[in-house]
Amino acid sequence: MKTNQHTVAHLFEVNPFLQQLIFGAVIVLCLFSVISPPVALLLGVLIVNVFGNPFVAFNHKAITFLLQFSVVGLGFGMNASSAISAGQEGFLLTVLSIFSTLIFGTLLGKWLKTEKKTSHLISCGTAICGGSAIAAISPTIKSNENQTSIALGVIFILNAIALFVFPFVGHQLDLSQREFGLWCAIAIHDTSSVVGAANKYGAEALQVATTVKLARALWIIPISILTAIIFKNKNSKTKIPYFIGLFILAMILNTYVPQIAILTPGIVGIAKIGLTITLFLIGATLNNETLKSVGVKPLLQGVFLWIFIAGFGLLSIFYLK
Repeated sequence: MKTNQHTVAHLFEVNPFLQQLIFGAVIVLCLFSVISPPVALLLGVLIVNVFGNPFVAFNHKAITFLLQFSVVGLGFGMNASSAISAGQEGFLLTVLSIFSTLIFGTLLGKWLKTEKKTSHLISCGTAICGGSAIAAISPTIKSNENQTSIALGVIFILNAIALFVFPFVGHQLDLSQREFGLWCAIAIHDTSSVVGAANKYGAEALQVATTVKLARALWIIPISILTAIIFKNKNSKTKIPYFIGLFILAMILNTYVPQIAILTPGIVGIAKIGLTITLFLIGATLNNETLKSVGVKPLLQGVFLWIFIAGFGLLSIFYLK
């Protein structure tokens, strides 16, 4: 049996055309909404570990572009007034959760003896917005490729799990859509998984989660400045998430320009398809080598931090009821 599996994997490894055909087939299924975002993520993990990824060189850029495109598109399905209300409600929780997670992450890293820069990247990824925060913070602390890859690996693994666990837990705890959206935005790392989990839960959950998460992403800027001070790197440059401005513009147009109402269902539909493809491509980054390279200590730090911020979010939401 093992020999047969190895033969199949080897066959596709030396046949790039067949690898591309498999990837193309899944993307077509995503385009026609045949598969859901969680299934797309699982297929990405399965395919990359059995057949490999023929588009490794383009994967990261494609994920970044599609995620930003999808988030802006989702803005056309949201109301600006409701979004402002959700953002105001989540502001205090955002501030408290970000700084408590960063402090706890620092202490946890020292206790586990995780490499300092890797520990900080995992903490920032958990506290703010996953891979986007790590990509923004890594030049600030001048982390090397290995340190950045380990942090991204931890975040992507936990994101994949969150996409399935959070909706299940939300239903078990009988969270309302507003409560679940808020919890997602606080406790799930990457915007892609936040949107995927919230969309599965309901339309209101999606609006709350997306708005609060993108407001949270703006904290990349002050945290990058703080990081530069801590790591004594005065010449660092911060990557500002400009696409959030386009998301806000899309919400304003949807709210105050009724003439575009005829277009918004189509735009939102395309955005959701883009998100499904994004999650498939994220799954296709989780190959066996990535999982092995993470290491026990960074993974433990990521898991403990995730439990901390998820528990903090739930307790805060229940307290605010």
